[in-house]
Amino acid sequence: MIDQIRSLLEQHPMIPLNFGALADDANLYDAGLTSFASVQMMLALEEEFDIEFPETMLTRRTFSSLINIADAVSQLTRRAA
Repeated sequence: MIDQIRSLLEQHPMIPLNFGALADDANLYDAGLTSFASVQMMLALEEEFDIEFPETMLTRRTFSSLINIADAVSQLTRRAA
């Protein structure tokens, strides 16, 4: 799941981070993720995985690392199944 998310985000032009160089648990905000880029990331994830992040998951923590993102996407895809 993390590799799929990493690949998706590396290809997104509105998210200017080098995801290939970041550890799975690296803090994306410390790496330069902005609020605007986190919204773009959320939209890309929703489109790719056909999910919708509920308000309860719209937190800085959810998008702070690839591990946290993968956990959230896994929860949402399981709910949809």
